[in-house]
Amino acid sequence: MNIATEPALADLAGTRIRTAEICRARRERLLDHLATSGGIAILRTAPTAIRNLDTEYPYRHDSSFYYLTGFTEPDAWVVLDGTTRETTLFCRAKNVERETWEGFHYGPEAAREQFGFSAAYPLEELDTQVPGLLEHASSLHYALGSSAELDARVRQWLDAVRARSRVGVIAPAVACDVRKPIDEMRLRKDAHELAIMRRAGRISAAAHVRAMRASRAGIREYELEAELLYEFRRQGAQGPAYGSIVASGANACVLHYPAGNAAARDGELILIDAACELDGYASDITRTFPANGRFTGPQRELYAIVLAAQQAAIDATRAGVSYDAPHDAAVRVLAQGMLDTGLLESNTVGRLDDVIEQKAYRRFYMHSTSHWIGMDVHDVGDYFTPLEPGASTSRTPVPERVRTRRPLEPDMTLTIEPGLYVRAAEDVPEAYWNIGIRIEDDAVVTAQGCELLTRDVPVAIDEIEHLMLNR
Repeated sequence: MNIATEPALADLAGTRIRTAEICRARRERLLDHLATSGGIAILRTAPTAIRNLDTEYPYRHDSSFYYLTGFTEPDAWVVLDGTTRETTLFCRAKNVERETWEGFHYGPEAAREQFGFSAAYPLEELDTQVPGLLEHASSLHYALGSSAELDARVRQWLDAVRARSRVGVIAPAVACDVRKPIDEMRLRKDAHELAIMRRAGRISAAAHVRAMRASRAGIREYELEAELLYEFRRQGAQGPAYGSIVASGANACVLHYPAGNAAARDGELILIDAACELDGYASDITRTFPANGRFTGPQRELYAIVLAAQQAAIDATRAGVSYDAPHDAAVRVLAQGMLDTGLLESNTVGRLDDVIEQKAYRRFYMHSTSHWIGMDVHDVGDYFTPLEPGASTSRTPVPERVRTRRPLEPDMTLTIEPGLYVRAAEDVPEAYWNIGIRIEDDAVVTAQGCELLTRDVPVAIDEIEHLMLNR
């Protein structure tokens, strides 16, 4: 098929071809894994979801399916055979009438050619074709337990294979979760992925700058959310990577507060945790700034603590250290700040080491400093050292508390996002009441340290004030 015949994709031909080549290489890596056990893998992307009547929610593909295929149409399946190295796609049939309503669809033949599969069939042939593909495979790999409907369908296919045992057909005897090896692959980003994430970071940073410039006393949270969404789309992102958090005043002490209709009052801080998704990859930025452009004394004091904690975490982020190293570095700075400001009283909670050991700091800092980021904003990947084969069985799992945090490796990507959240309370200095602060950036681990992807938006107090007061 000549890709130039696709009106919506004609100007993206080169990008689409490169993506197909990258995805084919990823499938080869998974096939190598399957080959060690004579395995066959079945993966499906997300179906469409009805919002009401005949109206659907905006569609978003399954991340791992896209990672391996580059295919973004709904209701598709792929079968990967580690023995024969064949890859088979099942997707919606070509339907010109349906395209009148929904736009271009590849159909099996064009999809096979464009995305590099061994074979492709209409979705209607899935139940008749898959049992034959499963014959003589030693192990079956799929998203075990992800849904009752999927488990039931796999049992149906296996029953069809077992029904042919009298003629010598052998069904897979072992079931494995295909997500584990894929998650490990996705954990380390290649140059193609990092290029997209850098661009996503720049777009998200521009949106935060726009929101800061638009901010004023009296502005409503949803107005700032609109500024963010406008900038995401204006610069080519597909939309937000997650529900935007725009929280003014005391709302900033609610960690997952959705943008509401509260008006920011003069003298309050605004916390924005929002970022875009670009070409299947998320970014994640949080900034906290004064609605009127100028920090008060108590706000500056707490903000400086959080910023110092973030810098300590950034300095601790490099290949070879434990995943916990950035968090531990941030907690030490935050806990000392709590003691210095009187948020925590040393005669009650003890010295710094006591605060950390007893986790007394969690009253004002109750979340982790980092999480993986990539195709999903809270991306896949084990936070603990992967178990050696045979180290655990389903009957005798190794509990996480006796597993060690994994070391960071080059090209892993994670957020660095310390914060302080001070609710009003009798034992808390009133000057700090209802101040919520979080500062978050996305980082790529390197051998020497880390590269921040999202620093095109100001983070220092003076830089924020300069931006907001000179607009």
